[in-house]
Amino acid sequence: MTNIIQKRYYFLAVSGILVILSLAAVFAFGFKQGTDLVGGTQWQFSLGRDVSESEVHDAFLRVSRERGASVKRAEDGSFIARTSNITQEEKARYEEELSRSFGSLSEKNFSNIGPSIGTELKNKSLLAMAFVLFGISLYIAFAFRKVSRPVSSWKYGFVTLITLFHDVAIPSGLLAVLGRFYGIEIDTNFIVALLVVMGFSVHDTIVVFDRIRENLILSRGKGLGLGEVVNQSIKETMVRSINTSLTLFIVLVALLFLGPPSLFYFILVMLVGTFFGAYSSIFVASPLLYEWHRLRGGE
Repeated sequence: MTNIIQKRYYFLAVSGILVILSLAAVFAFGFKQGTDLVGGTQWQFSLGRDVSESEVHDAFLRVSRERGASVKRAEDGSFIARTSNITQEEKARYEEELSRSFGSLSEKNFSNIGPSIGTELKNKSLLAMAFVLFGISLYIAFAFRKVSRPVSSWKYGFVTLITLFHDVAIPSGLLAVLGRFYGIEIDTNFIVALLVVMGFSVHDTIVVFDRIRENLILSRGKGLGLGEVVNQSIKETMVRSINTSLTLFIVLVALLFLGPPSLFYFILVMLVGTFFGAYSSIFVASPLLYEWHRLRGGE
């Protein structure tokens, strides 16, 4: 089996390049935020005849070119239009245009979300992520307190945070690119997907770290360096980590292609995050822990 620690620079370089590209995409393109984050109107309706999303979008533009409505087809064949907040008078004009162009219109749902509510949801979502990261780092530092040599327990928690940042940065960059070129919006589902990815990733990382902790205790007095212990621990947990990730990966792939279209990008974020979460738990977290120790004069 490949010596992970010996080849660590290759694995860390791949992750570093992907994170840099992802952050560049986020800063360059930003995110196209959905109505539940910035406020606006979501209107779901059915039309009297079969038409395309672009035809419905053009009908919205004929009424107002300032609203920038996005139109998507739902799994039941209806349409979901998202735009900035509209009044009842403006809604009536849209209904008139849609009915005139495509036949009868049957409304399924109509809701206006104020910008203050959207801001509150966004702030609470970011706060939830911050609490999760803080709680994870504290838990790991506490759990590894009995193995403070040769690596301090708090370093396990800090490396885990870096690994989690890696795992959420890459799917975030993907969403930024999709938003820029395909108009894909992010909403609270995106935050939920990232939290799921973080939970799965930290679980996988802790399994490897826990084996390192056990082997550090067992190797005391045997003259083994941290690199040897870490590499042995990775070898002992790699098959288990890959198999665990593979079962979830298969389920997500099936849902991606066979699940409802409305959840496609939600599942895609989890799929990408799961893949790189499994990668980071083996090829990023432990090598990073060892490299940090080596740069501080350890062996």
